[in-house]
Formats: sequence, C-alpha cells, structure tokens
Amino acid sequence: MGPLAVNDIISPNTNYFLAFVIGIGFGFVLEQCGFSSSRKLAGLFYGYDTVVLKVFFTGGVTAMLGLLFFSLFGWVDLNLVYVNPTFLTSAIIGGLIMGVGFIMGGFCPGTSFCGAAIGKIDAMLFVVGLFIGVYLFAFGYPLFETMYKALPMGNLKISTALNISDGIFALLLVVMALAMFYVAEWVEKKFPREEY
Repeated sequence: MGPLAVNDIISPNTNYFLAFVIGIGFGFVLEQCGFSSSRKLAGLFYGYDTVVLKVFFTGGVTAMLGLLFFSLFGWVDLNLVYVNPTFLTSAIIGGLIMGVGFIMGGFCPGTSFCGAAIGKIDAMLFVVGLFIGVYLFAFGYPLFETMYKALPMGNLKISTALNISDGIFALLLVVMALAMFYVAEWVEKKFPREEY
C-alpha cells in the first residue's frame, strides 16, 4: 500500500481503510486455517503438523514474487517500499524471546489475536502478556536503548547482503521453499499427527 499512498494514488485515509479490511481478511484466513489453535501452531516445533511453515512460507514467497513482478511491469517502485532498518543485536534477542514465547504459549502475536477473537482463553492471556511486554519495553526503553540500537545495518535486504540480484534471490528462495515443503512432509510422516 505504501507506494500508492506515497504517490497520492490513494489518500492516507483510504490506505488505513484498506489496511483494516486486509487485516480482517488475514485474520479470517488464519482462523480458517486452524491457526487459532495453539496445539496446531506448537505442532510445528514437535514435528506432527507443519501447516504453519507451509502457509507462512507460501505467503512470503507469494508477496516477494508479487512485488518482483509488479516492479518488472512498472506497477510498483521498489525504492518506495519501506524496509525496516536492521539492528542485528535486537533482532537476534527479539527473535529468541518470540521463539521461546511461541513454543511456551503456542501463539505468535498475530495468531494470539485470532484466537482471542473467537474466545480462546489461552490466546487472551497471551495477548495480555503481549501488552505487558510492550508496556515494559516502552517505559524501560532508556535501559534497553543501547542494546536495541547495537550493530545497525541500515535498511538491509538479504539480496543486497549476499550481493546478488533480487531475481536470483527469489529463485533461490523458491527452490528453498520447495525443499522445505518436501522435508516438512517427511517430518510429518516421521512424527505421527496427534488428534486435536
């Protein structure tokens, strides 16, 4: 949506409205895929259910290919697509904290809201914990600022870091996704699926 708003093709209010509609649609799809179940999500870590890996990898690859082709057709200027700045230390620590929380609680931030929306108490508790964590980080930011801003790498893309073109990186990622899907199928057969 960013290039549309930046180029005044749509207004900022329309941008927010479309984000709201897309968010509701995304939540609906998550719930329909069963991602409101913490057992299904935790199944990825125990090997009996790899749907989470397949769905999110497919979503990432689809978005990447969509942006790449839209750029080739001249429909999107990739220079106007915002890339979050990379701070390596905080990315690693944040990834570890989220990973541990994901394994312990069975939810990531998005799926916890999905579960809470349909009345799952464990998801509601997870959302409360999420807000407590955000609150503690926001008010304790002066204590974390040095660590948070350690090892800045700018608005880095993986293709830039590897010194390859976006097209080659896209090809490699598609091949990797197909290999991961194959391995995921093998893992599911190796670890029988529990009924839930």
